[in-house]
This record gives sequence, structure tokens and C-alpha cells, in this order.
Amino acid sequence: MTPRAFSVADGGFRLDGAEFRVLSGALHYFRVHPEQWRHRLAMVRAMGLNTVETYVPWNLHEPRPGDFRRVDDLGAFLDAAAAEGLLAIVRPGPYICAEWDNGGLPAWLTGAIRTSDPDYLAHVDRYFDRLIPQVAERQTCRGGNVIMVQVENEYGSYGSDHAYLRHLADGLISRGIEVPLFTSDGPDDHCLTGGTIDGVLATVNFGSEPEQAFAALRAHRPDDPLFCMEFWCGWFDHWGHEHATRDAQDAADTLERILAAGASVNVYMAHGGTTFGTWAGANRTGDDSAGPWRPTVTSYDYDAPIDERGAPTEKFWRLRDVLSRHGGELPDVPAVPATLPPATLRPEQSVRLFEALDAIARPETTAPVPPAFEDLGLDHGLVLYRTTVPGPRGPYPLTLRDVHDRAHVFVDGRLAGVVERDAAPPALLAAGHAALEILVESMGRTNYGPLLGERKGLLGGVLQHRQYVHGYAARPIPLEDISRLSFQPGTTGEPLTFFRTTLEVSEPADAFLALPGWGKGYVWINGVLLGRYWKRGPQQTLYIPAPLLETGANEIVHLELDEVGSLLQIRAQPSHDGSTPHTP
Repeated sequence: MTPRAFSVADGGFRLDGAEFRVLSGALHYFRVHPEQWRHRLAMVRAMGLNTVETYVPWNLHEPRPGDFRRVDDLGAFLDAAAAEGLLAIVRPGPYICAEWDNGGLPAWLTGAIRTSDPDYLAHVDRYFDRLIPQVAERQTCRGGNVIMVQVENEYGSYGSDHAYLRHLADGLISRGIEVPLFTSDGPDDHCLTGGTIDGVLATVNFGSEPEQAFAALRAHRPDDPLFCMEFWCGWFDHWGHEHATRDAQDAADTLERILAAGASVNVYMAHGGTTFGTWAGANRTGDDSAGPWRPTVTSYDYDAPIDERGAPTEKFWRLRDVLSRHGGELPDVPAVPATLPPATLRPEQSVRLFEALDAIARPETTAPVPPAFEDLGLDHGLVLYRTTVPGPRGPYPLTLRDVHDRAHVFVDGRLAGVVERDAAPPALLAAGHAALEILVESMGRTNYGPLLGERKGLLGGVLQHRQYVHGYAARPIPLEDISRLSFQPGTTGEPLTFFRTTLEVSEPADAFLALPGWGKGYVWINGVLLGRYWKRGPQQTLYIPAPLLETGANEIVHLELDEVGSLLQIRAQPSHDGSTPHTP
């Protein structure tokens, strides 16, 4: 391909010598099935955007130090974007937030993360050595489509280690990045001083009041182009809270004001997609992001203009109308993907979790105190802790300290209660010599603020009355691979059970799976972990991408932890509990 020149000049951008406004939309390749990339990218282009932006999650690509997986997905996605006529912005981190587990940082990292600490930087450098060359070779100046690369992400909301930011910027340049580098931060003085460095463009993130945000940017960077790197046109959801929506016309009006200011923009999100598996993160409440923990749902629909299955929404048409007045003639909108017909299904087989441990669990580890998930080499899933209360002695209250994040507590084989993080604990009693089994489930790690890098498990141990109980056997139960499960005919009426259901498909198409009457758990389609479900909502359905289905019989497996229902439903549309308007 012919090299193209993208540059910053006269307070704006130029492409091949002509003035150019970046009209970008966020679409995360890791939240969309690769076979659906081209359709979603075509939708982005049809909305009136000329660029696509994506984060890169370090923890997805290096789950263990030096163990790189699926790193080339980024290059393949950038090539797919180029084929759809889109330029690209890459935000490689190392921290990304993105409502992604631990903000994209691997759970195995320890020490002074997001600083110039040499041990941390050594891990970052190894990762960048593997990742960045595929970005460098796809820059516009080398015939590709990458026009900008980000240095860290919203660092001014977190720290002020400019030596760290300089190391990252210099590292990107030394690995061949020639296109403009940039930072992105909130439009506040502390963000725009702590998170920016000389020689790197500054951009701002916001959902409303663009005039104020751009005035703040101008005050700090009078010569930089105006750029809203994240225009929050929707928002994300937390389990147990209302579904967040944003009025389509309100979003369109704010976009019009951004463009009227002469600014470039990145619509966050243009298409949110799905946080498949166990990658959904969590947030902490409060202005200091250090309050109660709130795990994020599986869906990342984000109330975006292109919905979770790739269909245009009212917001799509409103934003397209605005963009058409600033970007010229637009291509036709691609057809909406087909969906399966509605169906009601009933589980046919089951196997109890505790009877399946030899098939899916790792060997036990013993320790005087409960080892954390990270000590066991487990990012997410379940850990079964076993111990015995000393005796003889009478019954005393049991206290589980710092449960991260949810624990089913069994005393002498009987369920005594469920302990949840940041919730009032149930009353638990155990006498001397009682056998304790504590099944701990992890959910999202905090992805924003000062409390990144949290660990999972029974972090504070177990007390009987005022005395710690010591001596544990811990058995990790990863949830990625369930291929060795041995199901039996019929179904139990008990939770903590895997259930198997058959879905017959005449032709693969998208679908949404509902589990009415069930409590909380995980769903796999043909062995692929879709994500978590939970009756407390607001999410009530899980998106099934058509590429995961086959003509004929398809296997649905779900692990129910709390409450057994009787049926599953295939639906054509997603459903949520009540929603609340949200303006970021």
C-alpha cells in the first residue's frame, strides 16, 4: 500500500497535506467475535465515522509472564478496519480501564504498578516488544491505517509519575511508532497536569459540556488540536443496579456541539459488544473511587448507537444525521444480522459441581492461611477451601474477613449461608471439630482508581469467635475448559450443579439466552464461556454470536450456584430490568 502522511499542523490534523478531522468510534476487537468484525466495522463506517479506535488488554494477551496468546488479533483487526476504509487509533495501555478486569493489567503483576518502578517497567517492555511491532508496521506512513497511538490511559486521574509516561512514550518511539502520540484525561487541572507530558498531544474525555472541557484543554495546551478522545454517548451497568441509558437526542446535540467547536471526536462506544468469559471488571463508588465495590455485568452494550448484536439504534440514526453534516456522503447501512426464532428449552442432563472436581479442578494446595486466587495461579473461577474448627469446644460465631467476592459456606456438609463482599453477612455458627468447606467465587477486579491490583479469595481468613482458624486445603476450579465433564441423564433440583441443554439450530444466527427462575452462574455455548448471569439484573439475557453455533445440535452448559429453575429461553432481543437515564 502507498504510505500516507498524517500529521499535526496549525492546531489541527492533516492527511496527505489536506485538513482532516478525525471522526472516530470505539470498537474493541476483543469484545466482538472475529467473524463479526467486518460487519461491525461496516456499521461504524455507515454511521459517518472515518476512524475506529480500540484498546488492547494486556491481561488477555499475556495471562502469565512470557505466555503470549492471541496477540496477532490486533493486527488482524486493524487489517479488517483498513478493508472497510477506516483509519485506526490504537490505545495499547499498559492500563486501559475499559470496564475490563483490573483495567487490563495482568493479575500476576505485583509492586508499584503504573509507575517508573524498574520491575514493573521490565514487564511492560517485554509486552510492548511483542505487541507494538504489529502496530508500527500498520501506520499510515508505512502504507497502513494507524494514525495515532495512546500513551497509557487517563493517567492524570491516578498519578503524576512523568518519568513513567516518558518511558512509555520513548518506548513506543523506539519500537517504530512515528504517528502522533497522545494522552487522554478528564478536563480537570489535576488530570491535565498529572497525565500529560511535553511533546505528546493531550486530549480530553467527557460526556457533556464540551465548551467547558475544551476551554480547560486550551488553557493547558493552547496549540494542540481540540480532540474529545472519549465522548461518552452511553454508559455501562453494574450487577444489582439499574440499566443505564442516555437519551439519543441529548447525545446527538452534544456531538453537534463538539463538532461545531471544530474538534475531532471519538464516540465511546460506537459499538460496545460483550465482555465474554470472566473479563468484566468492577468499580468502586465515591469521588475517590475507594468506596463499595460494584462488579460490572457481562454485556457491554453501553447503550451505544450500534447495539450488542450489531443493529442500529435510534441513537445510531441521530448521530449519523449529525455526522453526515460534517463528513460528507455516507455509505449504505449494512443489513441487520438474523436472529434465531424464539424457543423454550429444558435441561436434559446434570452433574453436581462437587462430584465433578476431579474432571475440572486442579490439585489441592495446603497452607496455614487461605491462599489467594493469585497464589494458586487462578485469575477467575472458584476455589474450594477446606479446614476444621479446633475442638472440643462449643458453637461460636464464624466470621469470614475480606471475602473477594462471594462465598458459599458449608458446616459439616450443610450450607450455612452465603457471604457477599460489601453486604451484611449472615449469622454463621460452628462448634469444635466442625468441617468447614468454603466455596469462593471471584468476580471483576476493580478497573479504575487507586485500588487497582486487588486479589481474590478469603483474603482476611476465617475466625471462630476471636480466634483465627488455621490450616487449609485449597482447590482451584478454573472455568475456561469444561470438556471433561461427565453428565448423567436427568437433572437435580440442587444448585452448585452443571446442567446440559441441547439447542437445535437449522441455520446459525444470533440469539439471546434467558434463564428465568435461575439464580446466578455461568453459561457455555459449545464449550465457549459466554459469561456470568445473575437474577438480580439488570442484565437478563446473554448474547450468543452466530459464529458460536453450528447447524444441528448445540450444547448449552450452565453452572448454577444459587437457585435452580426449570427452563431456558432463546429470545430475539435482549432484556433488562428497569432503566435510569444517565448523562456522564
